[in-house]
Amino acid sequence: MAAQKKRMAIIASKGTLDMAYPPLILASTAAAMDVDVQIFFTLYGVDIINKKKYKNLQVAPIGNPAMPSPIPMPNIIGMLPGMTPMATMMMKSMIKKINWPTIPELIDACREVDVRMIACTPTVEMTGISKDDLIDGVVLAGAAEFLNFALDANITLFI
Repeated sequence: MAAQKKRMAIIASKGTLDMAYPPLILASTAAAMDVDVQIFFTLYGVDIINKKKYKNLQVAPIGNPAMPSPIPMPNIIGMLPGMTPMATMMMKSMIKKINWPTIPELIDACREVDVRMIACTPTVEMTGISKDDLIDGVVLAGAAEFLNFALDANITLFI
């Protein structure tokens, strides 16, 4: 009897640039290792698969004390106008320097290795976006459909 394929279930609930990388990198890598992977995008995580937003996700410096900066700054500085674009530019520069793929490239990688990407139906309804706003290949479904997969997962991550 053949061993059942391993499963990884990921819940992506945050839609900032720094929080888009973990679910996409883990999903594409696991799927390339022959793991059956599904990502459930809910709440702000839906921004990662929103055509109007996924190419321009940002990272906010406020409330992010681990964010590196050229000089140590108090967290309150992150509230100043222009700090989010500056932090985003800085992070994109660091990402480029180490030759990481962009979010659109990671989305494409996930599609190439058959990662199933699910947008939470209640979140989509609540935020007023439509199926047409989502990148190609995303399925609209509720928690029950994702849980049918996740209940038998070997690995479950909430990011």
